[in-house]
Amino acid sequence: MASVFTKIINGEIPCYKIAEDEDYLAFLDINPLAKGHTLVIPKKEVDYYFDLAGDDLCGLTLFSKKVAAALKKIFPCEKIGLTVIGLEVPHVHIHLIPINSVTDMTFGRGHLTIEKEEMITIAKSIREHIQLD
Repeated sequence: MASVFTKIINGEIPCYKIAEDEDYLAFLDINPLAKGHTLVIPKKEVDYYFDLAGDDLCGLTLFSKKVAAALKKIFPCEKIGLTVIGLEVPHVHIHLIPINSVTDMTFGRGHLTIEKEEMITIAKSIREHIQLD
């Protein structure tokens, strides 16, 4: 059965797309810990991060680096935190989160509610700052 992320890749479920190439997709998390919280996924459906082939793991990391650079330009933060948890959706995904302290990445705390119009604006702003070349 296709994961929710595969359905997003296939256009069956909408997302706030940040960047895409033939192998990877980045989009805003709809339950963000911070404004700009982005998910980066391989288009190939693999459940576990360490089951990715070496080239795919490297490609996902390099694609995430480009997305993180755009996030850092837009959101005032100390760093862009990166985490891979992989329990919520059986499809590899990296969380990129603008942070100022380690507690900014505590998934057990409350998530933000961001209106659709603001999510659209955030996604557009990130897209304008990303360099995939």
